[in-house]
Amino acid sequence: MPILVDGHADIAYNMLRYGRDYTRSAAETRRIEIGSTAVADNEDTLLGWPDYQRGQVAVIFSTLYAIPARWNKSENKSQVYKTIDEAYKFYREQLLTYHRMTDSAPDKFRLIASSRDLNLLLDNRNSPAPADSGHPVGMVVLMEGADCIRHPSELAEWYELGVRLIGPAWVGTRYCGGWREPGPLTKDGRTLLSAMADFNFTLDLSHMDESAALEALDMYRGPIVGTHGNCLSLLPNSNSNRHFSNRIIEGIIKRDGMIGIVPFNSYLKAGWTAGKNTRAEVPLSLVASHIDHICQIAGDSLHAGIGSDFDGGFGVQSVPPEIDTVADLQNLVSLLQARGYSETDIQNIFSGNWLARLKRDLPTT
Repeated sequence: MPILVDGHADIAYNMLRYGRDYTRSAAETRRIEIGSTAVADNEDTLLGWPDYQRGQVAVIFSTLYAIPARWNKSENKSQVYKTIDEAYKFYREQLLTYHRMTDSAPDKFRLIASSRDLNLLLDNRNSPAPADSGHPVGMVVLMEGADCIRHPSELAEWYELGVRLIGPAWVGTRYCGGWREPGPLTKDGRTLLSAMADFNFTLDLSHMDESAALEALDMYRGPIVGTHGNCLSLLPNSNSNRHFSNRIIEGIIKRDGMIGIVPFNSYLKAGWTAGKNTRAEVPLSLVASHIDHICQIAGDSLHAGIGSDFDGGFGVQSVPPEIDTVADLQNLVSLLQARGYSETDIQNIFSGNWLARLKRDLPTT
C-alpha cells in the first residue's frame, strides 16, 4: 500500500467552526454529530487520525480558510469575515490552532515547515510503529484565500509561523478574481506575488480565475502548483471557472508543478447535486480519469496527485461510492493499475510527486 500525500484539507476551519476533533476516527465523529449543524452544513466527515493511519496518509496540506460574509449561507457565523482585519484574526487563530494541535499531540500530528521536518517525519514512517500506535501525520500549512494578508509586509510573519503555500483566491479577493467572481490579477495582486517570491512561497492557482492564473504563470518567480482542482476538458458543461483548463494544466506542468485531483462528485460530473443525484452515478474511476488526463498531457506520471478537499463543504454523501473515509483513496491503486500505471507511477501519484516538490521548495531548516 503506497503512502499518500493529500494536497488539501480544511482541518482548522472545521475544528473551530464545528468543534471537530481529528484525533478521533471519522466513524466516532459521525456518531457524535448526528443531527448537528456540522452535518447540515458540511455533511458527514471523511477524516480522522485512525483513518489517516489506515490509508497510509503521511502528509496533508492543512489549510487556513474562512468564509467571506457575502458567501456564508449558514446561520453559523463562526469563521466568517466581513473585513480584512477579521480575516486576519480568523486565519491567525487557525494557524495557532495547528501549533497547539501539533504541540499537544506530536505522536499524531506534526507541523512541516522545512525539509528537515519532512525528512524526520519520513524517517519515522520507515521505522516500525510501536504496538497499538501509528505514525504522526505531517501538516504543511496552506493559506486558501489571501484576504488575511492586510499588506505584503505581513508575509514575513506568516512565513515565520509556518505558512508555506498561498492561494490568493477562494472567491474573488482584492488580489485577483476567483471562483464565481471572475477577474484578472489586480495591482495589489501583482505586488503580493512579487513579495511572495522573495520568501519562495509556493503559489497555489486553485480557485483563481483563469485570466489571473495565466498572468501568474507568466510573472511568478517561485514554485507553482494547483493543490485541488479538476480538469475542465472532462467537464465541458460545468459552466464553472473552478476547474483547470488544458492551458492552465500545461502551464503548471511547464513550471514543473503539481495538480491535485478532487474526489468531489460535483467536480467529477457536471450538474451532480447532493440530494438530487446518487453517489452511484459518480464512480471512483472518474477520479482516475482526471489523473490520467494530466499524465497524458505531461507524457509522464510526475505532475498528478490527490488534493482531496475532504470536509471542505462536503462529506461522505458527496464522494464516489467506493469512498467512506480518506483511507479508501487507496482504492485508486487498482483503478490506475487497470489503466497500465506501474508501481512507480502509482507511488509518484500518491505521494512521490508532492514529496519531491516539498523537498525542493521547503527551506532546509
